[in-house]
Amino acid sequence: MPSIPVIIIYTAIFACAFLVMQLVVGAGKQGAQQIKMANSRLQMMAKNSDQVDVLSKLRKSRGLDKDGNGQMAKFQFWLSNLVVQSGLPIGAYGVYMAMPALAFIFALGTFLFTYNPTLSIGGCVFGMALPVLFLMFAAKRRRAKAVTQLPDALDVIVRSLRAGHPVPVAVDLVAREMSDPIGSEFGMAGDEITYGTAFGKAIQRLADRIGHGDFDMFAATIRLQEKTGGNLAELLRKNAAMARDRQRMRLKIKAASAEGRMSAVILNVVPILLFMAVTTLSPEFYGDVQDDPFVRKGMMAAGVWMLIGNLVIRKMINFRI
Repeated sequence: MPSIPVIIIYTAIFACAFLVMQLVVGAGKQGAQQIKMANSRLQMMAKNSDQVDVLSKLRKSRGLDKDGNGQMAKFQFWLSNLVVQSGLPIGAYGVYMAMPALAFIFALGTFLFTYNPTLSIGGCVFGMALPVLFLMFAAKRRRAKAVTQLPDALDVIVRSLRAGHPVPVAVDLVAREMSDPIGSEFGMAGDEITYGTAFGKAIQRLADRIGHGDFDMFAATIRLQEKTGGNLAELLRKNAAMARDRQRMRLKIKAASAEGRMSAVILNVVPILLFMAVTTLSPEFYGDVQDDPFVRKGMMAAGVWMLIGNLVIRKMINFRI
């Protein structure tokens, strides 16, 4: 007969195992719930059941008006498109508030550290440019992800159309099954179609919000089908195949140009690291001659040659398809 302490130990082990299993099962249920709400639009609809209100909030957070169009004047058109394509919920004027704020912060910080008015002006310019650079990075990253998702989204629409579903249902299926960014974008397009916008116009707005040639081709296919008729499912199937072929070609080009890109990184990073190492280990090496006009001209010439080298390498590895 086992003693009482042994029974207590086995009971504690069983209780621990049971709690671990409950934790695993709970995590699985939570993961399943997250899969059901695959994108930000679905998460907003879970909190607010009014579909019109959700569409209005999505448009407003992206800097669009109540009809889904941009609110900016012509001279602000590029920056307005950049805000929309980045997918960041900063509204129509968020970037215009961030630019002067960061310009002031960087200018003040540079002046407090250096007491140099010229460098403070440089800090101000950098602060003004930083939000725009961040928007360009965010838009490029979001655009690349959306292009990767496009063939799968078109396949979902094709299968839904072949099953006999109408177009709004097929578009809504993409909005419910796929993650951001393409899930929310198709969700907005589906809402616009539901409330009276023509299918071609809604897809064209989607393409404008993404800003990539593959989506422009998708929108052109829809417009062509609306004008001339034909089998929409077959057209979208060919469009998906073409998008996959273009994506495959981009990956091949990226692999073929990897050596050139790595060479550019090495040629840019190594001189800077070497300069920092020498300055740290032996400050007098450059400190004794840094005020010499010949050394300054030599450093400027080195910078110009590095810039020329970067432009040449970029020309060698930059391919458009």
